[in-house]
Amino acid sequence: MPINTLIVDDEKPARDELAFLLKSFPEVHVVGQGKNGLEAIALIKEHQPDLVFLDVQMPGLNGFGVIKKLVDRKLKVPQIVFATAYDNYAVQAFEVHAVDYVLKPFDKARVARAIQRAKKLIEADASPIERLENVIHQLSAQARPAAPPVKLVVRAQNRMLLLDANQMVFARIEDGVITIFTPEFEGTSNYRTLEELQSQLDPDVFWRAHRSYLVNINQIKEVVPWFKSTFLLRMADRKQSEVPVSRAQTRRLRELLKL
Repeated sequence: MPINTLIVDDEKPARDELAFLLKSFPEVHVVGQGKNGLEAIALIKEHQPDLVFLDVQMPGLNGFGVIKKLVDRKLKVPQIVFATAYDNYAVQAFEVHAVDYVLKPFDKARVARAIQRAKKLIEADASPIERLENVIHQLSAQARPAAPPVKLVVRAQNRMLLLDANQMVFARIEDGVITIFTPEFEGTSNYRTLEELQSQLDPDVFWRAHRSYLVNINQIKEVVPWFKSTFLLRMADRKQSEVPVSRAQTRRLRELLKL
């Protein structure tokens, strides 16, 4: 069976070079070429290729943006080989997450290895989505500038204490009052709702385990099975408080902690 293949690159010499190299592989059938991310999406939708050689760095919608759009639109994601002149960090990310790549200028032997690897994945009907999402998340996090640490004001023992957000073990709302728990003490917050507090915090770290609780996932000490396949979280505050996980958030807990 032929491997129906697309080439997407904003530079015509790169497209031409890759198309020329691919002529050496009889199993590869180039069904189209695109010069930007939007064309890539349209061509993938039209041809439903098995394999796409996709440039990472394109103006407008880059290679990673193409993947996100395909997933958002629930289109079938083909096997992807990224064409890149990226630095060593990105190449390491590709390798860690088993996402294939070829470096520019192209090397015929490296292209051959990418085709053989893609062929095995196509024959195994292996979906690339999880691997692609993982590498995109890692590279996006690396590119994001570090935000200044969020400071929280906590009233405790007639004092107003200032703490870094990552010191918060969890927060609880009860009778309209938010209490923040840390490893050493607990006190009330000037935030009115958990939604308002959560909006100021890192969404990768602070998770709404229950409508009344917001937890720092790095401060979970133990996961305790509870009734009807739900869980309690034993937290790392001084009382080792137990926080319930709502039934709606049980699946998210399994994802976060790989349960």
